[in-house]
Amino acid sequence: MAEPNPVPQSAESSAEAAAVHIVYTEKPAENEEPEGYHIRTLAAVLGSEDAAKEALLYSYKSAASGFSAKLTPNQVTQMSSQPGVLQVIPSRTVQLHSGPGRHSGPGNLHM
Repeated sequence: MAEPNPVPQSAESSAEAAAVHIVYTEKPAENEEPEGYHIRTLAAVLGSEDAAKEALLYSYKSAASGFSAKLTPNQVTQMSSQPGVLQVIPSRTVQLHSGPGRHSGPGNLHM
C-alpha cells in the first residue's frame, strides 16, 4: 500500500507568526530624525530598510522614543539585544468601560 503524498505547508503556516510589539529606544542624537533612527534600528534585525519601512507601524517621538512594528518571536529576541533598544513589549488593546451615568460608551486603549 502506497503512503499518501505529504500536504505541502504554505509559507505562512511554516513561518513564525508576527505580532505587534512596542520597541522603546534611547533618544536619537540631536542631529538625527527619530523615524530614521527607528528604521535603522529595525533594519538591523530585518535585513533592509525596505523591510523595516514595511514592518514599522508607528514612530513615537514625543513622550517616549520608540516605535511599533510587527515582529516574530525570533525578531523580538534579536531586537532586544540591539544597541539603543531599552525594552520590547507586546502591544495589547484593553477595553475601557465608562462608569455609571456616563454616556461616553466603551473605548479602546492601546498599550
